[in-house]
Amino acid sequence: MDTTKSKVRCLIVDDEPLAIKLISSHIQQIETMEIVASCKNALQALEILRKEPVDLMFLDINMPGVDGTEILAYLRREPHLIPVPVFVVTSDDQPETRRKVMSLGATAMIIKPATIDMIESILRKTRIL
Repeated sequence: MDTTKSKVRCLIVDDEPLAIKLISSHIQQIETMEIVASCKNALQALEILRKEPVDLMFLDINMPGVDGTEILAYLRREPHLIPVPVFVVTSDDQPETRRKVMSLGATAMIIKPATIDMIESILRKTRIL
């Protein structure tokens, strides 16, 4: 019998390549997690979500074109995507931004630059780790 637990499949969405690289680096240090894909905009994210099941998402808010709040609202309207935890990763530390993303259904908000400690802490608080 196979008793190994499958890894948590992550999608990273951010228009800044350095931010993707940083979050990817942190995720790769967590044995129980794997990166399914990363992309630089919301439309690419939707395309990936149509093809790949994910267990959680790291989502930037301030992106050109369709921003993170729009994709978050979309995710929360799609029955098969509602349960997917969405961790908003943003440099916008304003209380109104936090209220907005939480009211749209974000699981948590991480202020950039994301550290491994921040990510692990949020994942533990949400019982993903």
